[in-house]
Amino acid sequence: MILVVGNIKGGVGKTTLAVNIAIARVLAGRDVLLVDGDEQRTATIFTDLRTEQVGRSGYTSVSLQGVALRTQVRQLTGKYQDIVIDVGGRDTGSLRAALTIAETVLIPVQPRSFDIWAIDHMAMLVKEAQEINDLRAIIVLNAADTHGKDNEEARQVLSEVNNIEILPIKIGRRKAYPNAASTGRSVLEHVPIDMKATDELTALIGSLYDD
Repeated sequence: MILVVGNIKGGVGKTTLAVNIAIARVLAGRDVLLVDGDEQRTATIFTDLRTEQVGRSGYTSVSLQGVALRTQVRQLTGKYQDIVIDVGGRDTGSLRAALTIAETVLIPVQPRSFDIWAIDHMAMLVKEAQEINDLRAIIVLNAADTHGKDNEEARQVLSEVNNIEILPIKIGRRKAYPNAASTGRSVLEHVPIDMKATDELTALIGSLYDD
């Protein structure tokens, strides 16, 4: 499956989710390609750190932008069981290209006003892609608060967006993610283990993949 993790809004945690999903698929025994389609190349920097800290990444990583992303991912599709594309931060040719070849786009949204307001533009890009591609679009609340009503208020607003479903689960704002990333690991590998973080990530993986 080709999964895009993207949003035109920066700072929503898309790279964190993309690398954690890629590693989770590796741990499940899958042959994974991680595509860094973001000009900031954060996923590539993480992969370099992971290789240094762990000894090997466990997945293949490439950095591709624009038309090359679409062309080369199409060529590589048959070589990998799962492809995860990290792209976005703004409306770019790379994001648009990724949406035309993906089976699923996961859109992380933080339950904050600026993030919620940006979803209309992302929904427009999804609609354009769905006209030429059978694309499943999913919103997940990311870096959500553990308490308070902001999560449910955000979920209510986001549930009204056409052509995009919103997952019932959420990913909490937890120190486990930056702590794990600083060692080149996912929350599934980091010690001491944060069970809430691993349970949330496992639930997210289960909603994206059938196996």
